[in-house]
Amino acid sequence: MVSDHRIIGRRLLLSVAGVTLLSAATACGSSPSGQDPSAGAGPAAKAVNVPSPALAPLPSASPPSASPPSAAPSSGAPQPAAPPVGSAAPSAAAARRNAAAPLFSLASDDKLVALTIDDGPDPVYTPAVLSILERYGVRATFFLVGENAVNRSALVREIARQGHHLANHTWSHPDLRHLSEAQVRDELERTSDLLHTATGKPATWFRAPGGDWSDVALRVSNELGMRPMGWSVDPVDWARPGTSRITTRVLDAIRPGSIVLNHDGGGDRSQTIAALKTYLPVLIDEGYRFTAPA
Repeated sequence: MVSDHRIIGRRLLLSVAGVTLLSAATACGSSPSGQDPSAGAGPAAKAVNVPSPALAPLPSASPPSASPPSAAPSSGAPQPAAPPVGSAAPSAAAARRNAAAPLFSLASDDKLVALTIDDGPDPVYTPAVLSILERYGVRATFFLVGENAVNRSALVREIARQGHHLANHTWSHPDLRHLSEAQVRDELERTSDLLHTATGKPATWFRAPGGDWSDVALRVSNELGMRPMGWSVDPVDWARPGTSRITTRVLDAIRPGSIVLNHDGGGDRSQTIAALKTYLPVLIDEGYRFTAPA
């Protein structure tokens, strides 16, 4: 449980920021709308960028239950079962399959977490996110959609210039479970080629839209040199539930090693911007550090 002084500290900060956190009793109800996008700005704090930690997939292919059940990816990649005691070592095929399993959490025992930003770049909200991250010294991983990036190469380069990682979120944001292997390969390959052309660096991470992984998508991404990354903290900010609710969900669910999901594209992301301004300084004050896994 969160200690009394931590709760009081959060409420005080959020009150100053103009965002009132919902109580536990109202977290499951409707959230007030019309939050002030500028709310939550606090004094600048600096988080030390740290080397990428060791990475390890969780035992199952579904994110932990820390995030709202409805926010979890609708399907996961099946994991190879552990061999019985005394049995032969896993086959090479099983080892490859396990290596391609989505990563849902960092292998970290301290307060090291990863912030990931999906669906951009957006000409309005991506620069706003970059400004906030620069203010607090936070590095993030941006999962870009190819068709959003194709005519915004300058913005793509700016994300990379500021030290963030660029990752593949497909070309058109489809449900990959319903595509042929050739279609999946085209979605991933076109986006990787675009990111490489814009920055000179290959994409090393891939995320399926909606977290809807398929065996074909996992295999193709592996063949293209990318590891799949999921998440363990999802405030469902894409649904615009209100700045207070986005903030509360992140602060309540985050743990050492968490991978946090937010969005800078796909619609009005003013609530996400306000929430980032609010919860990032809180987490930094509590000793959390941010990394962008290599």
